[in-house]
Amino acid sequence: MSAATTGPEIQGTLSEAPPDKKRKKKDDGPITGKSPSQIAWGRLRRDKIAMLCLAVVFFFVFIAVFAGVIANFFNVTTETQFATEFIDVLNGNLPKIGPPLHGFTMEHPFGLAPASGDDNLAYWLYGCRTSLIIAGTSTLFAAVVGIVLGLLAGFLGGGVDKGISFVIDLFLTIPFLLAALVLAPIVNERFALSDNYASIQKLVLICILAFFGWMGLARLIRGEVLSLREREFVQAARVIGMPTRRILVRELLPNLAAPIVISISLMLPAFVAAEAGLAYLGIGVTDGISWGQVILKATKYFETYPLYLWEPLLGIVALVLSLNLLGDAIRDAMDPKTRR
Repeated sequence: MSAATTGPEIQGTLSEAPPDKKRKKKDDGPITGKSPSQIAWGRLRRDKIAMLCLAVVFFFVFIAVFAGVIANFFNVTTETQFATEFIDVLNGNLPKIGPPLHGFTMEHPFGLAPASGDDNLAYWLYGCRTSLIIAGTSTLFAAVVGIVLGLLAGFLGGGVDKGISFVIDLFLTIPFLLAALVLAPIVNERFALSDNYASIQKLVLICILAFFGWMGLARLIRGEVLSLREREFVQAARVIGMPTRRILVRELLPNLAAPIVISISLMLPAFVAAEAGLAYLGIGVTDGISWGQVILKATKYFETYPLYLWEPLLGIVALVLSLNLLGDAIRDAMDPKTRR
């Protein structure tokens, strides 16, 4: 009896079991790989501080590019004003209108410069342009020289490596500030009467900054190439007879993108600060508009008119700090060992 009942129960149990439900697979699309630059950009985009710094850098770049348009929008100019109309000579040569001593006015939103009556906003806008042009051009030249010499020294080796390494060590022993102090008076005396003195002064400053800024990048690239030139893909390129130029450009250079981008992102803020510092010392941009020159003129009015000093100083601090933090974030994003 138990056998008779057991059979149907088993049969009924098997027949009454609910059919397996087929799970629908989500269609996520084709699986695609990501390049190292895409992975780095994804990590950088998730960093809120990096995105904020990137926005600040874009803000200053926008100001530098459209400085003339913005100045025309606010109807301000860098031309010398009639100081007697805006300056109170009996009250320490301080402005009669504009913040912070007087009410805010759209005619001069950043106030006026003491003694001269120049518009602070116009000088702030064009000073930003000067800093970014000099720092950006110097960074470009220094990066090109450093990359080329670093590639040649690391890949060719032998006498080429020894010669380039000797030049790098030689230039690293020369103090940058001392060289600038020596070269600037020579340039000022040689081209002081030239009609293009302001442009020549900027060009010389760019050459000085680039001349003393390429060594660190060259040494870094040389060290990376020394390790990469023994890899299998480089050996394979040599075996098939690929020219040296093609190996350097097509095989080695793409693998050096991370250190190059990181070095450039940290070199740019250093040149911005150096340009302002040299202008403050009177050996940079002296015949033109510069944040450093404004700071030099504003130091003696710090107690009576602090806004004149704080405006260019805050601009330099915000730009350099944003570039430094962005450079650190780029370094972390491009380093595969970093986990945030």
